[in-house]
Amino acid sequence: MNGMNASQVLTLAFAAFLLAGLAVKFWLASRQIRHVARHRDDVPAMFRETVSLASHQKAADYTIAKTRFGLLELAFGGAVLLAWTLLGGLDALNRVLIDALGPGMSQQLALMVSFALISGAADLPFTLYQTFVIEERFGFNKMTFKLWLADLAKSTLVGTLIGLPIAALILWLMGASGHLWWLWAWGVLAAYQLLLFWIGPTVIAPLFNKFRPLDDEAAKSRITALMQRCGFAAKGLFVMDGSRRSAHANAYFTGFGAAKRVVFYDTLLARLSPGEVDAVLAHELGHFKHKHIIKRIVGLFALSLAGFALLGWVSSQSWFYAGLGVRPNLLAPNDALALLLFLLAVPVFSFFVSPLFALLSRKHEFEADAYAVQQTSGKDLATALLKLYEDNASTLTPDPVFVKFYYSHPPASERLARVTAASPA
Repeated sequence: MNGMNASQVLTLAFAAFLLAGLAVKFWLASRQIRHVARHRDDVPAMFRETVSLASHQKAADYTIAKTRFGLLELAFGGAVLLAWTLLGGLDALNRVLIDALGPGMSQQLALMVSFALISGAADLPFTLYQTFVIEERFGFNKMTFKLWLADLAKSTLVGTLIGLPIAALILWLMGASGHLWWLWAWGVLAAYQLLLFWIGPTVIAPLFNKFRPLDDEAAKSRITALMQRCGFAAKGLFVMDGSRRSAHANAYFTGFGAAKRVVFYDTLLARLSPGEVDAVLAHELGHFKHKHIIKRIVGLFALSLAGFALLGWVSSQSWFYAGLGVRPNLLAPNDALALLLFLLAVPVFSFFVSPLFALLSRKHEFEADAYAVQQTSGKDLATALLKLYEDNASTLTPDPVFVKFYYSHPPASERLARVTAASPA
């Protein structure tokens, strides 16, 4: 197969996978909308004693509104992806920057920064509508426009300070470390990600939210006893001002090694009873007990290693560039082009295996629930989950096929049925 034929095959494969992926996503979204609408006026039997019709209808309307808006985002995203690739957008941007800056590291970094800024600007209207129209309509948004702008400025600055050095280092490795550059680059990126995971809770997260130590002595004593019983140690228990931005509630662990923290949204503590808070925490402890976090990190690193190895091969093939709408530079490095094209193309080809990752995630959630039932009250876990589903307006009647493709957490009916079955009589 010569270069021209290979590029044509890639073009056809990319277009086919893109169109097929868009078609399946539209089909799944339409199924979700119809299924949720069909069950909007009837609370499922297992929830009729605990969920009001008004709450059930709010969840249905919220789900439908988000899914319909997602269709618009999907169409726009597909058009933008075509514009960047087969229609020559990335190629044109690359040529403009080469003419302005000449070949070299500055041009390559400028290409990556320009791509990020243009892509981010294109997404801003959707983010604004999601936050200030949909979330506002259903009573979830607590963010002012001033706070939104401040978050945008801080996230842009943090992204620049974090992203530019690692991008420059990887580009340098691509050009200076021979044919095994991808292995060195993967090692550097993996180490960098672990560093961010370690310093994120104490350095980055406080730039966006306020964290105060949990000052409820009874709660601290109860939670500490639960963690000791489960063999878990954390650096501290903190409450985050989640209500400053949203009415959604959550709790999570963050950090790595000795820097692990337990973080509760203030909205969660205000909504749940002490026993329910313990049950939610026990669920999170279940993830650590089953080593889900470590498994996910190892899996992520394994996939990224495979990705870098593939990038190391295709970045040296002229058909890779031509097949995705870009003319490779003859007298300048193509490293930034290769990185951006790879990041654009991989999601298109990997979409159809995404249900496997969703399935694994749901399996982990079931295991964490089972562990929580062993350590705390199954009834408390069930009522806590139901409150969280209700407070977050998560539909109780999602389309089953949509669930298999997208849901990282089991739907309420499956999850609560298992919790009830696992609870002592």
